[in-house]
Amino acid sequence: MTGKNVYWYVVYTRPRWEKKVARLLDEKGVEAYCPLNKVYRQWSDRRKLVQEPLFKGYVFVHLEDEHKWDVKKIDGILNFVYWNGKPAVVRDEEIETIKKFLSEFSDVEVEDLKLAVQTPVRIKRGILMNYQGIVVEVMGNKAKVKIESMGVQLSAIFEKKNLEPA
Repeated sequence: MTGKNVYWYVVYTRPRWEKKVARLLDEKGVEAYCPLNKVYRQWSDRRKLVQEPLFKGYVFVHLEDEHKWDVKKIDGILNFVYWNGKPAVVRDEEIETIKKFLSEFSDVEVEDLKLAVQTPVRIKRGILMNYQGIVVEVMGNKAKVKIESMGVQLSAIFEKKNLEPA
C-alpha cells in the first residue's frame, strides 16, 4: 500500500484465529503480519517443528488511516488495540525488528513485564545500572523505584523497559 498516511495497527483476534485472520486480510488485499515462532511440540508418537503466532490474539495490519475501520468487518477481528483512546500505531522499525529477530531465532518467548508495587527490580541501563530497588508506584509505561544504598533512600522514575525482576 502506498498512501500518504499508512500505518501499522494491531488488531485483537478471536482466540487461535491469528493465522486465519492474516490469510483473510491477505485475500482482501490488506497487508497483514502475523509473526510466527518456530517451536518444537511433543506428541506421544513424535516431535515436530510447528509455527505458532508469537503474539497470541494479535495481528499487525498495514493500512491507510482513512480505511482502518473497514478491517473490523473481517471475520475473526474483534477490535483494535488502543493506546491513549486511539488505535495503537506501531512504528515500521518495530515491525522490521520483529521480522529480523524471528528470522534469526526460533523458540522465542514473549514476556509481558508486569511490575507491581513492592516488586524487587534491577536497573538495566544508565548511571544507576545494576542497582536494585523496590517498585513504589506504576504509571503507564514508567515505574517509580525506591533505591536504598549507602544509608540513603532515592526514588527515581524509570521506563519499564529499563527494569527487570531482581
